[in-house]
Amino acid sequence: ILRDEAARKGQKLKALIYAPMALAWRGTNHQWLHYMRGYLIFAAIATPLVFSVHSIVSWDFAMSSVPGWHTTIFAPYFVAGAIFSGLSMVMTVLIPIRTVFGLEDYITKHVIQSVCRVIIFTSIIVGYAYATEFFIAWYSGSPYERAIFYFRPFGEMASWSLIGDQKISFPLIAFWLMVFCNVISPIPLWRWKVRNNPLAVWIICALINVGMWFERFNIVGSSLQREYNPASWGEYWPTIVEVGITVGSFGFFFTLFAIFVKTLPPMAIMELKEGTIPPMKNPGGGH
Repeated sequence: ILRDEAARKGQKLKALIYAPMALAWRGTNHQWLHYMRGYLIFAAIATPLVFSVHSIVSWDFAMSSVPGWHTTIFAPYFVAGAIFSGLSMVMTVLIPIRTVFGLEDYITKHVIQSVCRVIIFTSIIVGYAYATEFFIAWYSGSPYERAIFYFRPFGEMASWSLIGDQKISFPLIAFWLMVFCNVISPIPLWRWKVRNNPLAVWIICALINVGMWFERFNIVGSSLQREYNPASWGEYWPTIVEVGITVGSFGFFFTLFAIFVKTLPPMAIMELKEGTIPPMKNPGGGH
């Protein structure tokens, strides 16, 4: 469409750019047949790829002897967390685009509700994994495992924040924010009225994204702060460079995403055509 429209309007530069990107597509039945077969094959390949990639990443942690990492639950835990955070991020980006570009007829509330049901399901798995981690640490009998899982929710005294006479450590804040955002905040999605409200869904999905970031910090930061040797213990607080890298990553992503949406169709034209009713050759001719 972009190639043909550019050529029709006489936009030579755009036509020159879009022509090789079209890969000689002409929309023939033969090309559509190959496209649909390839679409199905790649979808079949991508499904086990999701499980394998995140399982391998989790084994990078699980194969080490660091307290809090050496556990066999990491593979399903990471897979469920990836689906959970991935769908939440999709909804965080999708709902504003749906409103700004007027795509309510294509991205319907039924679509949002269907995604919310998967988010609820994966939230249950993630919450169950959180509880199972504590049970495994207790059942193992290892004092190091028990110590790290005591350190995460209750923490030890740190110096970054002072409430009354008691200092609250960053891992403590991170743990309870993780639990609230990933386990507590998705609970309202059980109600149909909440799932049917795009603004409420967007707020919950944004909280889930925050919670999943803190989950990564809990896994990486807290375990490295309290390893086997007490001489290596310490507290962590992000530097201005690390904050800049994080903020810059968000800026880089949203800049590229805005360029993509501005330049290319935000929705697949092929999928839109599949849902349309083909025009009648003779609309007025009845039997």
